[in-house]
Amino acid sequence: MRTYQDIDRHDLVDCAELGVSELVSNAILHGSDPIQVRVRGTASHPRIEVRDASVETPVLPAPLTLDHDDDLLLTFGRGLSIVSRCSKAWGAEIEADGKVVWFEPSDDIAEEGVDGTIRVLTPPAEKHVDADALDIVILGVPLKLYVGFQAHFRELRREVRLLALAHAVDYPLADDLSDLFTALEADLHSGIGLTEFLEAPAEGSAVADLTVRMPRSAAPTLQRFVSLLDLADEFCRQERLLSLARTDEQRAFQTWFLSEYVRQAAGGQPHPWPGLAEPARQHAQ
Repeated sequence: MRTYQDIDRHDLVDCAELGVSELVSNAILHGSDPIQVRVRGTASHPRIEVRDASVETPVLPAPLTLDHDDDLLLTFGRGLSIVSRCSKAWGAEIEADGKVVWFEPSDDIAEEGVDGTIRVLTPPAEKHVDADALDIVILGVPLKLYVGFQAHFRELRREVRLLALAHAVDYPLADDLSDLFTALEADLHSGIGLTEFLEAPAEGSAVADLTVRMPRSAAPTLQRFVSLLDLADEFCRQERLLSLARTDEQRAFQTWFLSEYVRQAAGGQPHPWPGLAEPARQHAQ
């Protein structure tokens, strides 16, 4: 619990240790590797997330009837009952490639647990690409930044959603961002979700060319997303989130990547990633 000590939240250490011990034990017993433990949220409302590769829904807490003389640690294996009693808020999100169980530690163990929120996230339904569709060609995509962009989108989406869920009053901007993510996700899926490599990247290649078939009408949505990412960065800085704003390189790549859709939808020609050196460009081709 060094992170909690580093952010001067010594009052939460006991409940954080107990809750994370239960979640990690559950992940080992009932989940699948890899198992990851991370701290997210803000210094005021730090949150622990335990992720594993299983898509099985966690077992909801069962009531505990303990005498005051009982050792709470002897309740090992009681599902999320312990977590619910040492949390201000908790929940789980199940995605296609695994689940995240999260909780915000309380400063003391409660007699009764708080209700959690379990959400199964299903991918948006594929949209029919109409006759107004066009092929967007994106040249010289650095694969490391491309994969990082996908991970960043998912992390940011969950971060603002959980802050909005647990602390909408304290963080109204998180609530606004969460609403925007919900509104934009289907359109984004119909755009960047249909990405294909023009040719399979060579083994060890750092770059590749992509082609995307998308409706021309999705371009304004993607332009809004560029602004949304900038707004999210500002939110990270202002609210001192434990997750960081994008680096300059990440911001430059994501802005270029999304702007290629907007520019080509307006009739422009493909422009390769400006950070791509010429030898790497030839290797990508």
